[in-house]
Amino acid sequence: MIDTPSLVDHYCHGVLRTELGLGTFERHLAPGSAPPATGTTFFDTQTGFAVRRWCPPLLGLEAHCPPARYLARRRELGVLETGRRLLRASGIAAYLVDTGPSGDLTGPAELGATGDAAAHEIVRLELLARQVADTSGTVDGFLANLAEAVHGAAACAVAFTSVAGVRGGLAAVPEPPGPGEVRGAAGRWLARRAAGGAVDDPVLLRHLLWVAVGTGRPLQLHVGDRDPGALAGFAAATSGLGTDLVLLHAYPHHRHAARLAADFPHVHADLGPVVARTGARAAAVLAEFLELAPFGKLLFSSRARGLPELHVVAASVFRGALARVLGEWVADGAWSRTDARRVAGLLAEGNARRVYGLGAAA
Repeated sequence: MIDTPSLVDHYCHGVLRTELGLGTFERHLAPGSAPPATGTTFFDTQTGFAVRRWCPPLLGLEAHCPPARYLARRRELGVLETGRRLLRASGIAAYLVDTGPSGDLTGPAELGATGDAAAHEIVRLELLARQVADTSGTVDGFLANLAEAVHGAAACAVAFTSVAGVRGGLAAVPEPPGPGEVRGAAGRWLARRAAGGAVDDPVLLRHLLWVAVGTGRPLQLHVGDRDPGALAGFAAATSGLGTDLVLLHAYPHHRHAARLAADFPHVHADLGPVVARTGARAAAVLAEFLELAPFGKLLFSSRARGLPELHVVAASVFRGALARVLGEWVADGAWSRTDARRVAGLLAEGNARRVYGLGAAA
């Protein structure tokens, strides 16, 4: 048996503070926000089955109990006690929390206290830019305040993250834009800002990312369904600058993310929902990652948001997949048990502690 005693969740969100009905709970089982089709349920997904497998025993029920019974038990215990039981049983020792999403979600300190774990903030760059724009009257003021805000945030945050950077043209033009380009882009965006526009100007997004690179803090890039191989230019341009890049959520292009991590010393790849969302197939997906990426370049995350159950599922599925893959290699004689345990520790927490400067486990 290959044990992973503790985990660092290097990318997640807070959990909801409110009681949930069946429909609201189900929406959080799927990546999107739309309800299930009429006559169907999101419990009939890999995530739904995994919740029913791993979470009921932590609340005093039998595994695979019906959803209605599980939710009744959840309401009986209450939100706080449910969250405490689930998070503390997940084996997650540290949470890195993206505080960007809206909603009644716990912040890093509250999440850490509930889960009896360390917790750190990840700053979302687009949200920071919008906050700076709210208090800046001119283009020059905005750009000066933006640089100050990013460098100020770096003093407390463990990392920056960008959701729009990849789809905003970073792959096409990876180099930092010139001052004239930036001023023009900022002026155009601020003019649209009155109508509530998101940070979507490609030049302004590139500028924002390069300001973050200048802080030396790790930069997380949300890849989504795009081929991360297109980021090779940005990876090359940032090589040697002292800032680590972490590619988030690359499934189904996870092989490309693994290859990019192999090609550049400062690029790392996220195992998170790639493993958690594939449920019973998680071992096969994890093995595909391990075919290409150096073992020191892969990090566990849950990407959990809203439900503490998603933290439990991600941790449990990851542990099971890792034990199955590495255990088979040990059984075949390809790996020693000592090496398998060492690599398991790297993927579970060691790599994240190194990349984000968290220090050794307590």
